[in-house]
Order: sequence, then C-alpha cells, then structure tokens
Amino acid sequence: MNSEDKSAEMLSYKRHTLAHLLAASVKELYPLAMPTLGPAIDNGFYYDFDFDYKIDADKRGLNADDADLNTSKKSNAPKEDDLAKIEKSMKKLLATWEGFKHLEISKEEATEIFADNEYKLELINEIADKGEKITIYYSGPKDFDFSIESLKSNDYKLPTGFFDLCRGGHLENPSKEIEIDSFKISRIAGAYWRGDEKNKMLTRIYGLAFNTKEELEKYEWTVEEAKKRDHKKLGKELKLFTTSSLIGAGLPLLQPKGMAIRKAVEDYLWELHKQKGYDRVWTPHIAKEELYVTSGHAAKFGDELFRVQGKDESFIMKPMNCPHHMQIFADNQFSYRDMPVRYFEPATVYRDEKTGQLAGLTRVRSITQDDGHLFCRTTQIEEEVSTIVGIIKEFYTTVGLMSDYWVRLSLRGDDKSAYLGTDEVWEKAEGALERAAKENNLNYKPVRGEAAFYGPKLDFMFKDALGREWQLATIQCDFNLPERFDLFFTNEKGEKERPVVIHRAISGSLERFLGIIIEHFAGAFPTWLAPVQVKIIPVRENHIEHAKKLATVLRSKDIRVECDISDEGFGKKVRAAKVDMIPYTVIIGDKDIEAGVVTLENRDKGKIGTPTQEELLAILIEEIRNKK
Repeated sequence: MNSEDKSAEMLSYKRHTLAHLLAASVKELYPLAMPTLGPAIDNGFYYDFDFDYKIDADKRGLNADDADLNTSKKSNAPKEDDLAKIEKSMKKLLATWEGFKHLEISKEEATEIFADNEYKLELINEIADKGEKITIYYSGPKDFDFSIESLKSNDYKLPTGFFDLCRGGHLENPSKEIEIDSFKISRIAGAYWRGDEKNKMLTRIYGLAFNTKEELEKYEWTVEEAKKRDHKKLGKELKLFTTSSLIGAGLPLLQPKGMAIRKAVEDYLWELHKQKGYDRVWTPHIAKEELYVTSGHAAKFGDELFRVQGKDESFIMKPMNCPHHMQIFADNQFSYRDMPVRYFEPATVYRDEKTGQLAGLTRVRSITQDDGHLFCRTTQIEEEVSTIVGIIKEFYTTVGLMSDYWVRLSLRGDDKSAYLGTDEVWEKAEGALERAAKENNLNYKPVRGEAAFYGPKLDFMFKDALGREWQLATIQCDFNLPERFDLFFTNEKGEKERPVVIHRAISGSLERFLGIIIEHFAGAFPTWLAPVQVKIIPVRENHIEHAKKLATVLRSKDIRVECDISDEGFGKKVRAAKVDMIPYTVIIGDKDIEAGVVTLENRDKGKIGTPTQEELLAILIEEIRNKK
C-alpha cells in the first residue's frame, strides 16, 4: 500500500472511530436512543438512531419512568440546537478513549447482547447467514476487562466505555490520535433504515472529520463557496437556464445566454474532431424496441426507458446513440482501406431518472452527449485511443481543468452475468485499454466493477476550482456490439472481419458539463465562453447611435455583444455589467467619439486603455480565437 492509500485508510479509520464516539455520546445524553448503523463517509461520518420506539421496561433494568418516555407521542429526538451539546459531549468523552478492543462472539451471544435492538438483530442474522464472523468492539479506558463475562455481569451495560456491533477499522488510541478541533457535528436529517422508503424513518446525525483543524476549516470554506457558485443559483441570476413544471422535472430549458455557452463548447468540440478525420452524422430520437433488445440496452435500462406509442408501432426514446451509429456503419460496404471509420454526433438521449435524484443541469432526463463512435481494427485500438486522449488533453487544458486529473480504468466486476460477451472478449478489450493508458503515460488506476455493460472504459476524473472531483470524459472499448449487430468490413484477403467499436465522449453530458463549468468559473467565464463578451455603455443619450453602430460591427465578426440603451444612470449600467460578470465593457462618451476611440475596461484588470475600433476588434478576436 502506498503512502497516499495508507493516509486515506487511516482517515477512514478515524471517521469510523468518531461514528462510535457519536453513538456513545448520544447514548449518554439520550439513554433511550436505539443505535442502528454508523459508517465513515467521504467528508466524515454519521450515525442513524431510532429515538421513537416502545421498549419493555423490564429489559436492561429500565424503570417505568423510562418506559413512559418512549410511549409519549412527542419525539425524543435531538434538534439542530442540540448538536453543539452532542459535540461537546464527544470531545469530553474522547479524552477517556485510550484504545479499542474486540470480541468475536456467537450468534446466540450477539442475540442476547442486543436483544432489545431490532436493527442490530437484523444485521446479526444477515452476518450469520453469510457465514461471517460476528464481532463487537469496545473503546474506553484501556484497563477495562472487556469480555463476555464482564458484559454478562454488568447485564450488558458497561460501567465505563462503549461497545457496538462492528466489523472493525478504528484508530488504536483515539485520545492521542484525534485532534480535538479536527471534527465537528454538522447537521441532522431523516433517513430510512437501510435506505428503503418502506422502512421506518430514523434520525441521522452527521459529523465532519479531517486530519487537522486546518483541513476541516478548508472543507467548510469550500462548502460555503460551493453555495455561492451553485449552478442552479447562478443559472437563475445570470439567465442561463430555467425549468418549467409544465414541461417536467429534469428537462431544463436553456435561455439564449446558456445556449451561447453550450454552442461555444459544441463548436470547439467539433473543431477538435474534424481535424482528426471524424464525420458528423444525425440520428432520430426514437427507434423500435427491437434495436435496443439487440444492443442489450432494453435489458440494461429497463424501467428507465421512455416509451412512445405511434399509430401502428411502439417506439422507445433512445437511451444511447451507439445502436443508431451501428446501423449507419452496417449500411456501408467498408474495406480495410476505409478503417477507421469515425462518427461524431452531439445528440440528446432520454432516461427516466427518479425525480428525487434530479438536480439542475447535473442530473437530468434529457442528456445531450458529445457522442462519437469509431470503428477500427484491433491493431488500430491503441493509436485511436491515443488520438482521443490528445483531444481530451487539449480540451480540458483550454477550460482549465487539466492540472489535476487521474484516469480510472473501469473493469468488469465479479458478477459476470451483468455484462455482455465472453471472458476472451473482455480480456482482449481490457488489455487493449490498459496498454493504451500506459503508452499515453496516463495517471491511471484499475477499478473493478465500473465498466459499461458492453466493455471496459477509461474514465477521466477532473477537479474543479474547489477541488471537487468529477468524472467527465470517457473512452470505452467494445467488442460486443459489433458482434450483436453482425458488423464487418472486408480485409486484405477478401474475407469478412469484425471491427472493434470505441465509444468516446469528451465533455460527457453537455448539460452536466455546463453545470460544472458554471460552478468552476463561478459565472465569470473566459471571453471565448462568455454568453455576452462585450457590453457597450453609452454615457448619455446622444452617444447611443455611435454605440449601436459599434455593436453592429462587433456582431459582424461573431462577437457576442450587448448595447445598454436603458434609461438607467451611467453608474448603474456599469455596476450591472460587473454583476453579470461580462469580460469587457466598452464606454463611449464625448471625448471617445472626438478622438475616434473607446474606453475599454476588463472584468479582472479594470481600465486597460482607449483603443480605436480596429484595435478593439484585434484584441477581442485574438483572445476569442485563441481561447485564452
């Protein structure tokens, strides 16, 4: 295990330890609370409790008053105002936690120990049915005799410390290894037991935990900054996109300014691909179910498919573009001299995602992929993957996301029934992608169980301005769909040869990518992406005509420009341009007109000069063309 993985493991142990500490503190403050589950998570930990249940007063020595508390209709659960109290209790208790001890126990012993906790009993039965070991872990003063005998003698209530049903993974000495200010209790929420809405709603208490106080503060800053950058908030303020209840959840509408950004991204993607021998194609939004049965998508997506009933036939709104592109290839008689054949199509696909999972632009039902499929020979895989990697690197360098990335080599999982194709085909595809990753010096890591159902992938993971990780570009190697659609070309011997299909998407979903870059740039887009690149502000009414003429000239050069001829005062117009985060503001007054110049201000640098119209054009065109 390398040092990075070891550090991550120790942080996970710390967070798991703190979940135990949270449960112990809650039990001290709320003796009737029933603990359920408490794992470590990406930014800390949580523990789920049942605060509202009835219990036999005779069990574990509870008196009648305790039992009465549980039969009241009023919830005994803590509120947001109680979180500080719980955190204070945790920090006090931490000083006494000198180590962890564990016992391996029988199912019968475990059932006796947790007799009054229906949630633990459910877990115990599952563990026993799997034939796994049942263990309980104690933390507290290290000199305490933690044994079955001591538990029984104390009627399963410890005089000191805390124990829980657990698989392990803790710090050896929490009191010394956990900085007192490196964690905090953050929020409270409702959560169904085991995430199933058919089960009882529990109370989930969340905590944040990092290695140091400084790391915790940095994370909290990131959270607050993320709220300011939220693409749903900025999208509304900057008039980039909207939603309509009449249209439906997960079906966003791009405003003119949002469409300007998307079009700039799409045009750039095509510019990168047409240089590499790709041809544009177009396919319809619906097809007969038979197409997706053949491809395997019908079984894969199941009830996520949108179905359309025609007068005589039934159709499906396409969940993927690849089966359509297979049909275009099949209609041609290609020879080995034509290979590779490369198709490019920014096309919208549709999936009926659950309403609760939808979020702005980052999780939608109408997904526009900058989709591409190329058909090649096995010997051409590594060269074609290298070409795609080059496109990915150029694109993400331009948008400022290439400085910190890694690549997940997504391989088939253990359940082979979830994937199409034979072991031989998968070994060939996975080997080809790994060789390509090595040849291109990619910072890659193999991960089992993340492959597409038809083939392995190279998934590119990028970090935005706040350090959040996003999976965006992907390259997928597929020997299965050509087999299922019986695709072939004629080789040098005049024989039929099966092509390999490489699926690739550079931005992934254009909707999701737009949501990510809104937050990455915090709405302050570089000039080439900005929905309005220049705002022209005439100082007074007699300057309006001159401003309009300049706007016409800029538009003729494909520069996105607005001319503010509103009745607002000059100062308000300038402030509005800054609020809208427009890259350049051109101010026109008497002296500018007399001198044949404009006053030019930059969003980041302030006033940068008084260029002539020709000099202004040169500045803007050069910056936009080079995508600075």
